[in-house]
Amino acid sequence: TMTIHNEKNIVDVHVRSGVYSSDTIFDYSHGYIATRLFSRNACFIMKINKDSIPELQEIGRLAFERKTLQKVYSPKTVWVQFQSGHSILGSFKEWFLYGRPIEQLCTGLPLYQ
Repeated sequence: TMTIHNEKNIVDVHVRSGVYSSDTIFDYSHGYIATRLFSRNACFIMKINKDSIPELQEIGRLAFERKTLQKVYSPKTVWVQFQSGHSILGSFKEWFLYGRPIEQLCTGLPLYQ
């Protein structure tokens, strides 16, 4: 499921798929995306690349098109691969940088940037 909060510049994406379940937050105000993978008990954070990630206003339209057309691949599909590295636990500085919604999603979990 996807919830778009235009007034907060945030998109919540919840994937419920057993062991592959995840929650993702696109925080356009702070410029970061965080994904919490439940199977890995970890959070992955990346900076929004405006060349690859659609604008907030475009996400709703793309989701509607995808649902309507039932296409798996499109030029706007973004696949991200994270490589495990050194994790950190979020400190005050990181949470200020990433914003409150990402803090709420990832507090207490190892963060991979």
